[in-house]
This record gives sequence, structure tokens and C-alpha cells, in this order.
Amino acid sequence: MTYDKSQQIFETAQTLMPGGVNSPARAFGSVGGTPLIIDRGEGPYIFDVDGNRLIDYIQSWGPMILGHKHPNVMKAVQDALEKGFSFGAPTEGENELATLIIDAVESVEKVRLVNSGTEATMSAIRLARGYTQRDVIVKFAGNYHGHVDSLLVAAGSSAATLAVPNSPGVTAGTSQDTLILTYNDSEGVKQAFTEHGDRIAGVIFEPVVGNMGCVIPSSEFLQTLRECTTASGALLIFDEVMTGFRVAYGGAQSLWNITPDLTTLGKIVGGGMPIGAYGGRADIMNHVLPAGQVFQAGTLSGNPIACAAGSATLRELRDNSPYDKLDTLAETLASGLASAAQSAGQTCCVQRVGSMMTLFFNPGPVNCWEDASASDTEKFGQYFWGLIRKGIYMPCSQYEALFVSAAHTEDDIQNTISAAESVLANI
Repeated sequence: MTYDKSQQIFETAQTLMPGGVNSPARAFGSVGGTPLIIDRGEGPYIFDVDGNRLIDYIQSWGPMILGHKHPNVMKAVQDALEKGFSFGAPTEGENELATLIIDAVESVEKVRLVNSGTEATMSAIRLARGYTQRDVIVKFAGNYHGHVDSLLVAAGSSAATLAVPNSPGVTAGTSQDTLILTYNDSEGVKQAFTEHGDRIAGVIFEPVVGNMGCVIPSSEFLQTLRECTTASGALLIFDEVMTGFRVAYGGAQSLWNITPDLTTLGKIVGGGMPIGAYGGRADIMNHVLPAGQVFQAGTLSGNPIACAAGSATLRELRDNSPYDKLDTLAETLASGLASAAQSAGQTCCVQRVGSMMTLFFNPGPVNCWEDASASDTEKFGQYFWGLIRKGIYMPCSQYEALFVSAAHTEDDIQNTISAAESVLANI
């Protein structure tokens, strides 16, 4: 495989954009080398500008659950384009997408559409503070909720220490009301609520983590979160930007049988178009302007093209459920990767929920950021590039989940396993 054209385009990009990219992970900083410049997608495949075809397990970081260019989604977008791009006014398409979300996600009684997952989490946090009239938000090390100032923070020296910024440009004042805890640490949650409970507005977390690799919450941890927030009057916020409609049609909350107060969504709800959403109990959502006084607005929120793509995607998932197929394919892939690693003598573990998973270069289990950060990232980089050379496009970081789509075939999965066997035996 050659990457000459990708190299040339990326060199130009670096003179035009910081690092040559519009989102940091795309720069391949975690694995080294030059990122591939993608030309197009088709089903489970992407094609770079050099003409290389790769089996795609990034799927635009999750949204393309039906694969690239699904015909029903393409038609919906084309039909919407015929009417215009944006109006800055209500459209019937907003109602359709909102209805699909509310019908699918049991905890959501009302929803507000925005333009990204970051906007969704930012707005949900503001709403939690406005609704409770409290300041402190709890998050967990290794959970990513978008580039919101108050959530770009590093853990303090103990479980219940208020956070400090870990990005220039984020002020200490912005982050002083964020409390960082350890994922899956029930006792740490209890301690935090004992010490700060009357100040905590809400807890936000990923109900299956995808941003330190695929990490699964324990039932005790989930129950503790629900009990502590309920007892203190704080709101429990499920960040399902990644897991919503991915691990199940009703999201991770439908798997875990825990009902959050607010839910944030993105990725799949836009069918690959830029979108986000947040929703929850009607009495909470009615605090958002103009029904209430918590401000949130957006010129392109509820964009008709994005709504059309999202509605077409959710209708396809509802009417022709691919979830059994996704689970079967993902289980085959997870088992195959684990077996390949074991046969090659690699110290690895595979963690999976539905069609998202991570092969950790780590003995596992991985339950929190401290566990994940002990992974062998150098070896992961070798694994990543070995698979690229064999036509397999995996996430370019040990700390990201891969995704299987409904467009993948059994042959795609078996070809991936065969490639992994060869690569893992030679790194």
C-alpha cells in the first residue's frame, strides 16, 4: 500500500490548520505516522485518496451504525436538500426526530436538539445547575464529555478533590466546581456525596465508557450513582453521545435498567450529520428557555438536513433492527481478537458491550482510567499500523473503542481476525 497522496495533502493541511486537522485524534499522535486522507465511504469500507480500500471500524467514531451511504439515509438527505439547507425556524422534521428519540429512550420526555455532543453535555450541565440551584458537577477520570471548559480537568490528589484545569485556556475558576472521581469506585462516590452532597448539582458519566477504551460499569457502581443522586437531590446525567442507539436501541440505560434524569445524545441520532441532543424528565426540561429561564440557543440547532439523516437512521434501526446481527458479528470479532492475542503470546484483554469494543494491550480487567493508562501504547501503535497495511482501519488510539456496523459481513470479520493473527504474531 502506498500513501504518497495522503502525505502530500497532510503536509499542506499542516500549513492551514493547527496540526493539520480539525480534531486532535485525527493527527495520529498516539500511533505516529501520517494520517490517511479519506476520499469516500461505501458500506463497511472507506477509501483513501491513494485508492486503498480499508475495512472501517471507526465508522466516523460511531455514527455510521448502518455503514456508509445507506440508501434510505442518502434518499432522506437528498429529499431534504431539495427544500433548502437551513431556515432558522421550526420545521416538521424536528418533531419527527424528537418523537423518535422520545419513543426510544424511556427516560426522555422532552428533548432539545443541538449541533454536537459537546453542546449537548454543556447544555445538560447548565440545566442541572439551573434546576438544582447548585454548583458542583461530578465527573469521572477517563470519561470524555466534549471540550467543555468545566469538564477539561484532571483528577486531584484524592477521590473527592475539586479539579484543576488540564488544558491551557481553561481557568481555575471555571473548573473549581468540578469534582473528579474514579470510575467504578462506589465508595468514592459515597464519600463525595457525604462531603459535598448539598452542593452537587449533578453527576455526568459514560454508562459504557468509550473514551478510555471500552470500560463497563459494575451494577454496584450504577446503583450507587442512582441512590446517591436521588438522596441528595442531584441529577444523574447519562452521557449517551456514543452509546445511544449503539449498544441498544434504547441506549445503555435500557441495558442497565437505571433511569437517569437527563440524557445526552449525538453521533447516531444524526446519521452521520453534525447533531446533538439532550433530554429528560419534562419538569426538568421545562426549565430551558423559553419555557423556563436556563439559556440555550443555536442558529443551526435542529438543522433540517441533520434531522432528515437522523430520522432515517433511527427509523431503519427501529423497523429493521440490526442489533442481533451486530452482537453476533461483534462477539465473533472480540473472540477472534482475544484468541489471536493469546496465540501470539500477547498480554491483552478484549472488553465489549454490543457493537463497541477495545483490545487493550493490558492483562485486564480494565475498570477505570488508572487501569487503562497502564496499557502498552507503543505495542498498540505497532498493531494499528500492522492492520492498516493489511487494509484494516482501527481507531488510532489505545483509548478509543472500535465499532462494528450493520454493513460489515462475516467475511469482513474473518478477514480482520486473520489480519490480527498475523500482526500480533509479529510485533
